[in-house]
Amino acid sequence: MKKHICICLMLLSITVTQAQNSDTDIDVRTSIIKPTEINRLGKDTYLIDFDKAYFGTVQLSSSMNQNDSLVIHLGEKLNTDNRVDRKPGGSIRYQKIVLSNLQANIINNIDLVPNKRNTSGAAILLPDSLGVVMPFRYCEIENLKIPIENIEIFQKAVHNNFNEKASSFSSSNEILDSIWKLCKHTIKATSFTGYYVDGDRERIPYEADAYINQLSHYSVDSLYAMGRRTNAYFIKNPTWPTEWLLHTVPMFYADYMYTGDLEPLKEHYENLKLKTLMDLEREDGLISSSSTHMNEELISKLGFKKPDTKIKDIIDWPPAQKDTGWELATAEGERDGYEIVPVNTVINSFYYYNLKLMSEIAGFLDKKKEVKFFNKKASIVKSVINTKFFDEKKGYFIDGEGSTHSSLHANMMPLAFGIVSQNHKKSVTDFIKTRGMACSVYGSQYLLEALYKSNEAQYALDLITETENDRSWWNMIQIGATMTLEAWDVKYKPNSDWNHAWGTAPLNITTRYMWGIKPKIAGFKVAEIKPQLADLTFSKIQVPTKNGVIIASFKKVNNAHNYTITIPNNMTAEFTVPPNFMLIEFNGKKLKSTNNLIHLKSGNHTIKLKH
Repeated sequence: MKKHICICLMLLSITVTQAQNSDTDIDVRTSIIKPTEINRLGKDTYLIDFDKAYFGTVQLSSSMNQNDSLVIHLGEKLNTDNRVDRKPGGSIRYQKIVLSNLQANIINNIDLVPNKRNTSGAAILLPDSLGVVMPFRYCEIENLKIPIENIEIFQKAVHNNFNEKASSFSSSNEILDSIWKLCKHTIKATSFTGYYVDGDRERIPYEADAYINQLSHYSVDSLYAMGRRTNAYFIKNPTWPTEWLLHTVPMFYADYMYTGDLEPLKEHYENLKLKTLMDLEREDGLISSSSTHMNEELISKLGFKKPDTKIKDIIDWPPAQKDTGWELATAEGERDGYEIVPVNTVINSFYYYNLKLMSEIAGFLDKKKEVKFFNKKASIVKSVINTKFFDEKKGYFIDGEGSTHSSLHANMMPLAFGIVSQNHKKSVTDFIKTRGMACSVYGSQYLLEALYKSNEAQYALDLITETENDRSWWNMIQIGATMTLEAWDVKYKPNSDWNHAWGTAPLNITTRYMWGIKPKIAGFKVAEIKPQLADLTFSKIQVPTKNGVIIASFKKVNNAHNYTITIPNNMTAEFTVPPNFMLIEFNGKKLKSTNNLIHLKSGNHTIKLKH
């Protein structure tokens, strides 16, 4: 028998936050969250739903004693019988706790058993004062001998300081709105260590995970300390994949653009040069992780504790079934059959992007000779990639030197990083569109960036809001997750978890590319607003910056596109008019149709566009 006994008061999720002090100034807090629903499953069995998963534990209080044991099941997932799943699979979490007696009029914090893998070794450890935490949404109670009305049960959630009200988004597409909310909650809920960690299985920072986490976090909050702490961590704690090392420069660059603070760039400039891996260059300018220059001396300089660490190209994750031994849904894994040759397209695309960013960073630091140095290197690498890796007959890129195979990854990376020549953009983009979502949730970041940079906003939006394919964010919601998954589904990565912030690409893509709101000049002194809203008929977004909140709304009425935009004090913005509009009206005055860039001062503005 299942009886619904949800108490009206419990429909409110009331949160009380308390800061935790530590020597490292990590602003980790606990929130006490009430259930949204309580269902009676049997005579003395109840299912409590907290609506969303958080990392934490359960807190119980009772007005009556129960001397008999109380059995508690915590988990992220329900089974087909609407019970907490005792065997959820992968790294989806479940734990059983037996409370020997429930004492009245005291707060009972449920002690959890630590997971050895994520509480030792390189894992980021929590302060002892916080105790052991696990991710869970559901709590099932068995053998409750006292009336349920006599107990109060809370989700004691742990998370970094997070301003819920700093950002918002809504649109005419309900699927998109749901995915945005899924991603935003993921950013808050996975912040429990005060660092950008990969998920609950390991709780270790990895550069690629952290970069996507950073872009999404900075898109919804203007509290940057956690991102900066994680960036600094990677200087002395790099990880083994080649491309992960090549995410270090983009992380530091993104932080500067959002904060305007030069100090991290000044302090770590020489290390950032190392992390470009330019020491691996051969005569033509390309790099390879199998280079003889990747020796113990360089490994130590890069920050690895073990000089015999092996750096390997990852392309995407997981790799093919033959490489993992896992029973994967598709034998090629998430690499789209990528042929990993020693000198390959993905690695060198990342290398080119690092050189371009380093030229800008050198400019920020007024290192004029190094600006020229990095620009020259970038120009050479771009030219060689287009010469050696582009197949003229196919009209798109091969996977690398000596390869005949062409994958999604070998084409979306050059397109995302601005390597593709103008006369080849269409053929490369057309090929990309034949592959669908043939990449992981990590790879989707670059696929979506590439599409928006190639004016393929509608196709990108269709991928984000896909509902028929399980390689989608909608599938994550449908299977019951309230945070983004490590992979599209457990069948695509058998040990995957339900709490990976590297799956939040739609969050930062919505802000930075769909609405096109990014810092144009560091510290958001000037914002860029370049909307590509595809078939949305209305949308509203609130984007936090260090100077205040940008608020923008869009509404399509007949053939008119109407924007209202509020720019905070101490900053301006540049609005890029989408193509093919003949009539432009700005703050009630008509502009020439050739004026595709509108300068916005602080304050409220209206823009009306007609074809």
